Amino acid sequence: MDRIASFSDDPFDKPPCRGCSSHLTEPYIKCAECGPSPFLLCLQCFTRGFEYKKHQSDHRYEIMTSDFPVLEPGWTAQEEMALLEAVEHILPVPFKNLHISDCEIFIVFVHHTPACDDPPRPIFDSVLSRDMAGYMPARADFMEEFDNYAEWDLKDIDFVDDDSDILHALKLAVVDIYHSRLKERQRRKKIIRDHGLINLRKFQMLERCYPKEVQELYDAMRRFARVVGPTEHDKFIESHAVEFELRREIRRLQDYRKAGIKSFCSAKVYERVGRLREEERKKRTMLNDVLQYIQDGKACQQWLSKQAAIPTLFCRRSAPPLNLTGLPGTEKLNEREKELCQVVRLVPGAYLEYKQALLNECRRQGGLRLAQARALIKIDVNKTRKIYDFLIKEGYITKA
Repeated sequence: MDRIASFSDDPFDKPPCRGCSSHLTEPYIKCAECGPSPFLLCLQCFTRGFEYKKHQSDHRYEIMTSDFPVLEPGWTAQEEMALLEAVEHILPVPFKNLHISDCEIFIVFVHHTPACDDPPRPIFDSVLSRDMAGYMPARADFMEEFDNYAEWDLKDIDFVDDDSDILHALKLAVVDIYHSRLKERQRRKKIIRDHGLINLRKFQMLERCYPKEVQELYDAMRRFARVVGPTEHDKFIESHAVEFELRREIRRLQDYRKAGIKSFCSAKVYERVGRLREEERKKRTMLNDVLQYIQDGKACQQWLSKQAAIPTLFCRRSAPPLNLTGLPGTEKLNEREKELCQVVRLVPGAYLEYKQALLNECRRQGGLRLAQARALIKIDVNKTRKIYDFLIKEGYITKA
């Protein structure tokens, strides 16, 4: 049984062929049954059916190759690696010992996300605390770890003197597996901390600063952020944002050139006249439509009737009050709160959660503004305002 796997490292970093001791070049063969050290063969030795010690020619094998696309269908992984190696060897290290006075053009990375050395400290079980995945800044740890039950596999292991060699080796293997799971847990923590992902809202706000096209690139390249680190990743994204702005400016200048404009002063006049022309065209179109109906009395009457009926056609019917019968949490509400939930069409459980979040934030800050309430409650702003006004009126919270 064979299958194709990927292996894109430098061939001089791999063991040589077991048959002829030559350096391996892709594609080459890896035995899937011999181990733990990899048993590698070049294609020539594999076709001859080379066998060595425990390795047999009928063993299952893998074809190690990087002839598959990563980002673009027309580019293979091997070509991507060759391109990166060429860039690394030919280009100098960017932004090293470079000052703004040393060059005329310098990109300033204003959207760099610093490491979260001092993340926000929200109240336990608040909306922000849930957004931060239960992160506890005072302990620099999470309430629930990645692979949270990894320790369960070790809780019953005990090394005793009368263990057999096989049992002792099995226990050591379990400990090694546990160590690898701990390393993965720490690796994920480091990625979250280095890239500032703990403060999720700040990260999302910075992401929205980019144009839509750059945001799409940002989403596509996010999976590679762990490879290069936060500063290099931000430089990469920011440089593409600058490239997008330059391309848009080039297209604008090309449009000016097609229109025969050769100076920026003329371009300003061209833009202003173009806006006036477009406004006049819209007005002229509306006037022509009206004049067309005025010339025919019957058509004019029909057109006026249609215009008068437009507001009623697009008028939204108000939704009926919400029926609270049988909904969880209804028994915890007083009559005024039930009326609010019916009018706002909010289930009692959600109202109680929002109410508690606003009360906690109000106690912590000594008052609460409407803008702060909207930041805590991610629902319709009109509903948030009604809940906020109700809690103010009933004396549950106070204005800041």
